[in-house]
Amino acid sequence: MAQKTLFIIKPDAMRRELKAPILKEVEASGLKIVKVKEGPLPLETLNKLYDEHRGRDYFPKLLNFMGSGPVVCAVLEGENAISDLRALMGSTYPSKADLKSIRGKYKGPSDIGPSGAVENLVHGSDREERAAYEIGLIFGS
Repeated sequence: MAQKTLFIIKPDAMRRELKAPILKEVEASGLKIVKVKEGPLPLETLNKLYDEHRGRDYFPKLLNFMGSGPVVCAVLEGENAISDLRALMGSTYPSKADLKSIRGKYKGPSDIGPSGAVENLVHGSDREERAAYEIGLIFGS
């Protein structure tokens, strides 16, 4: 049975015009793109998306960064979509990511961007329950 996950190309990648090469990497990995939405995410949506980080010192910076420009949100599908996407994305910190991963290949000069947040190009759900929640939040039921 195919598994679904949420994938987001973040504002830093969009500013650097990495949308096309990142989507090409996703498609080449064998993951199927089944839905796509592009544009800015409202603050209310970002608050819900990152709620599990609320109370941490980086939370306001994260919201500010994610709201700083348009993003591409996609639902990806594959047999092991969540783990496959997480491997494709690489380590949370681009400086530690495998050079074959998205974050390693396209990393910027620093893990921390002008926003003060970790700017790591992409987001992917980390488990099935979160994937279902995040997909519903972004795309509806």
